[in-house]
Amino acid sequence: MTNNIDLELQEHATQTENWVKQVIMKYNICPFARREVERASIRYAVIDEAKLQLVLEALIQECIYLDEHPEVETTLFILPRGFEGFYPYLDLVDIANDLLFEQGYEGQYQLASFHPDYCFDGEPQDSAANYTNRSPLPTLHIIREASMELALANYDDPETIPERNIAFAERKGSDFFVELLAQCKKPQ
Repeated sequence: MTNNIDLELQEHATQTENWVKQVIMKYNICPFARREVERASIRYAVIDEAKLQLVLEALIQECIYLDEHPEVETTLFILPRGFEGFYPYLDLVDIANDLLFEQGYEGQYQLASFHPDYCFDGEPQDSAANYTNRSPLPTLHIIREASMELALANYDDPETIPERNIAFAERKGSDFFVELLAQCKKPQ
């Protein structure tokens, strides 16, 4: 039984890594991803918990891990169970942000959010723009704020990144991204 669980967790990590390489990096959704992929400094942490309290405890443990491992630039905190619905996931994001503040991590780490059903406020569910934040599985991206500030300082017009990504997504269309995400879930 343990081997099946371990294989399933590894599969979730692989799907997310495929997404980072085949979507985020390949199409330059995040212009800072390539460097970290090439440095192998992204941690893929699959959390095999569905209860909110246990997920929050794991989130703080992951922050502690990052504190102790400066060679790891960032963590993709993958949640395959319990947060499949987008609105419960958004509740988790709000609570997780509050928890980071309460635990003294404000200014040290920030969260970016990705979900298979991500939908920007005011956008139709089927809008291609939503695919800039759609991932194979619900995922919190734990970002080192100091690293992000440095990356943004060395990037011309960082405020245009979201606009550029939305324009790209709208040009390609939803079907393009549906296929990309499906490819990420296939064994390599």
